[in-house]
Amino acid sequence: MPASAVVEVDLQGLLPKIATGKVRDLYAVDENTLLFVASDRISAFDVVMQNGIPGKGALLTAMSIYWFKYLKGKIPTLKTHFLWDELPERLITSLDQSLSDALRPRSMQVRRLQIVPIESIVRGYITGSAWSEYKRSGTVHGIHLPSGLIEGQKLPTPLWTPSTKAEVGDKDENISPEQAKKFIGNDRVAGEIERLSLQIYVAAAARAEEVGIILADTKFEFGLGGENGNEVVLVDEVLTPDSSRFWPKETWSSHLGRAQPSFDKQYLRDWLVSQNLKGKHGVIIPDEVVERTASKYREACELLIGRKC
Repeated sequence: MPASAVVEVDLQGLLPKIATGKVRDLYAVDENTLLFVASDRISAFDVVMQNGIPGKGALLTAMSIYWFKYLKGKIPTLKTHFLWDELPERLITSLDQSLSDALRPRSMQVRRLQIVPIESIVRGYITGSAWSEYKRSGTVHGIHLPSGLIEGQKLPTPLWTPSTKAEVGDKDENISPEQAKKFIGNDRVAGEIERLSLQIYVAAAARAEEVGIILADTKFEFGLGGENGNEVVLVDEVLTPDSSRFWPKETWSSHLGRAQPSFDKQYLRDWLVSQNLKGKHGVIIPDEVVERTASKYREACELLIGRKC
């Protein structure tokens, strides 16, 4: 991994910037194509930390590209926004070689689409905010569940539990599937997002179990494309430690009823809570937490895609 984290991306004005997200910067290649560049920024509790995790952007990009290709093989009808894992020619010819080399592994060109403004979350196990709601009311995103569940337990069936998609610095809000359908405003599109999300989760969870990982929950984003603008397309990052909870399968049953070890940003979340820094801005992560988080991300990546990350 590189010695320092890339928290700011500089294309030297060669492409117009369209948006800056918590992790990714988006640039216009042409009217139909965007360049996604994944920085090493990391967020927790909807707040971006002051420093990043070295190499994280390249790792997330490698995992997303792997999953886009893998899922197409499992779900032939699935449409994704992924086009190429190459830089646009104008960057290759204009940027300094060292900068071009640094950008290449953290970049991908994608279709430019209208984004559906929800986070499409699928939960296979009860944990996190779902567990907190269940303890209060016996529901998850307004869905009534059987009594007597314990933290970390596998749900009877995976649940589609969407949330609002907040701007950077704001907090996503859990909503019921019925609220999401009203929010989207198109029953066919909403139904297709729910169906695809559950189908993708099942395929990915099976792959993860093959390498000893439990996919506890994950979130997807979708866009709309096609001739009539109603084709539902999987976009953004997919099934990375930033957007998913990954647990070691071998220790899952022994940790039921308490926090699970994980391959994701849970270590960072736990540190923030222990330091009373949850939701605080301007937090600088200490080296030990940076290194531990980087190690967990890298381990998940290498297990899932089957090569060095």
